[in-house]
Amino acid sequence: MISMRYHIVSLAAIFLALALGIVLGATKINSPLLAGLQGDNTQLSTQRDELAAHQTKLEDRVASDAKFASSIGPLAVRGTLPNAQVVVITTDTADPADRDAVLSLLSHAGAVVTAQVQITADFTDPARAGQLRDLAIANQPVGSQLPESSQAGTLAGGFLGTLLLTGADGKTFATPEEATAALSALSAAGFISASGPVAPGRSVVIVDGPARTSDSAVDRAQAVVDMAAALKQTAAGVVLAGRTGSEGTTGSVGLTRADTAASALVSTVDDVDIDAGRIAAVLALVEQNGGGVGRYGLGANATAPAPTLAVG
Repeated sequence: MISMRYHIVSLAAIFLALALGIVLGATKINSPLLAGLQGDNTQLSTQRDELAAHQTKLEDRVASDAKFASSIGPLAVRGTLPNAQVVVITTDTADPADRDAVLSLLSHAGAVVTAQVQITADFTDPARAGQLRDLAIANQPVGSQLPESSQAGTLAGGFLGTLLLTGADGKTFATPEEATAALSALSAAGFISASGPVAPGRSVVIVDGPARTSDSAVDRAQAVVDMAAALKQTAAGVVLAGRTGSEGTTGSVGLTRADTAASALVSTVDDVDIDAGRIAAVLALVEQNGGGVGRYGLGANATAPAPTLAVG
């Protein structure tokens, strides 16, 4: 008679044999599999190192190009805008560093910045569009005419044109008293702020930020586009320069380029956050003052990195 102990010992032997077979089998199977995986890992590591080295070279090249553009900028624009009277308008999303760099290049170009004005977030706020329209109509200088439009940005742009610009004959559209009172009204309402003395100019550079991301992004960007187009009705030249991304569907540059009428009036630059774009902004104003218009920068909807100007 087979005892219980014999059964237990037999079962233990069977399980031990199975376990040993599994281990030995796995070893034979896994050896080539592990070797293959180790080879793949080595290859991927090599590719990673090569890509990292290539990225470092590209970053070094970009830094070198930026340094070159920064050093050549003043020379590239020197004397291109002799005694040109320029109004610089910045938006609430503009970077002060971009503004300051453009101001510096304008100075090297020989231009005189007659006024610096910043439009606030309230200026482009759809909820305050009615108030902005009413203010422009109520403070319209005697004898001047605002654009026939219901768009607040268009009316405000036309209004700013009468206050900040001169006509082709050099005459102003508002008396100094009217201009001061109207600008004060805009400031008191929270629509603009001015830096330093304000005198009328003949051309305009608008410095904007990247594409907007709020719920009212398109409306806000469109207000900037409408303002720029309305200013061009009075100004000799208008350049709208935004940061990288501004060429998108919620950016002022992108909306300008998508609008046939606006893009025929206003020159755009989509990379004012780099030195090459800042140079392009100044050269685009030179082109504008000569009657030309263009789309410049790195965006897919730009036509060239910068204007090609005749020399001599």
